[in-house]
Amino acid sequence: MRKHRSYPIEFKRQVAREYLAGETLHGLAKRHEINRNLVRIWVAKYEAGSFDSDVVAADMVQTQEARIAALERLVGKQALELEFLKGALRNGPRPRSGSMSVITGPQASPSAKDAG
Repeated sequence: MRKHRSYPIEFKRQVAREYLAGETLHGLAKRHEINRNLVRIWVAKYEAGSFDSDVVAADMVQTQEARIAALERLVGKQALELEFLKGALRNGPRPRSGSMSVITGPQASPSAKDAG
């Protein structure tokens, strides 16, 4: 499967202008090694004014603002998790004076019977 390619706005404008100037869809697609449907999409966007620099800039700003909002939500979620874990650490059970192992449990303390 081919990797998704991204084309600069100026290239898209150029292809759309060439098509509107009378170049064939097949000829453009073959010369630029792109899909004919892509040319159709670019022409439609060009005619709708989607390739104007103001529209492109506004789209870029909107995309970046959405990304920032998503990252801010992630930071907020992580801050809550961190506070929760800090609270659990402060309020959790205190370790006993003897060492403890997950596998063996608490170590047995020596008793008077074992000493003699």
